[in-house]
Amino acid sequence: MALNVYFAAGKDIWPEYRDAIRAASAKRGLAVNLSDSAPDPAAVDYIVYAPTESLSDFGPFTRCKAVLSLWAGVERIAPNPTLTQPLCRMVDDGLTEGMVEWVTGHVLRHHLGMDAHILGQDGVWRHGVKPPLARDRRVTILGLGELGTSCAKALAQLNFPVTGWSRTEKAIEGIACLSGEAGLAEALARADILVTLLPRTAATENLMNAERFACMPMGSFLINPGRGALIDDDALLAALDAGRIAQATLDVFRVEPLPPGHPFWAHPKVTVTPHVAADTRTATAAGVVAENIRRGEAGEPFLYLVDRKLGY
Repeated sequence: MALNVYFAAGKDIWPEYRDAIRAASAKRGLAVNLSDSAPDPAAVDYIVYAPTESLSDFGPFTRCKAVLSLWAGVERIAPNPTLTQPLCRMVDDGLTEGMVEWVTGHVLRHHLGMDAHILGQDGVWRHGVKPPLARDRRVTILGLGELGTSCAKALAQLNFPVTGWSRTEKAIEGIACLSGEAGLAEALARADILVTLLPRTAATENLMNAERFACMPMGSFLINPGRGALIDDDALLAALDAGRIAQATLDVFRVEPLPPGHPFWAHPKVTVTPHVAADTRTATAAGVVAENIRRGEAGEPFLYLVDRKLGY
């Protein structure tokens, strides 16, 4: 008997995911009845979900064994009081590789001072300023989940001394791992370049405020591909104007698209990128969805199950 899978992740991406999920399911020996139209909630076995969809009441889906998010971030669904089913976030190789490439590119951009040459095509021979070697430029990554850990390892391979910070204690070979409030202050003090890859929770809202920016070395760099709410915008602007932060590259914002009148657009020390650091890739994401359906049917633990107390 075919499993009923409701694709509640948006009409715009339905055509590309339809065949991919069906193919990934068939590869695992699963017969699925996949639909993006409003079904009988009591007949749905699994929901493939993204917050762009209007679905907000999960109560009627009494047979549903799991909600499988296509997004890595789940802050817009995890607090939903009607969601009593297991919730799985998206972790897939394509998304992780994309984030590693974006973060590594912008770390190297700031480390090497590329903007001075790319933007300064004005006939001035700027030979006097040389960057240090990577081994002399310290990088701190806030957040040591799948994305943060992968970025930390990639940067360590390039010889950057990498410090990672997480709320709970972790150990990663080649990475100096810190945790807790005291560990955060130390991690920031080591951050010649800071990369923020934490999820948005009550504990991380405005984590980077004036007090935390003051812990960082003078003239350091900030790269945020995590969540816009991690940053106190006014505190960042003040830190930029004071020279505490030399440059900031921001990919995520509290309101997206970033409003045209926002100060970040016009600030000479801010680079705005339009939430492109990492996207879910259809082929690999479909495999994760199908694998979790297989696990659910086999009675095996789900991959990337969200801890509702922590919010990720």
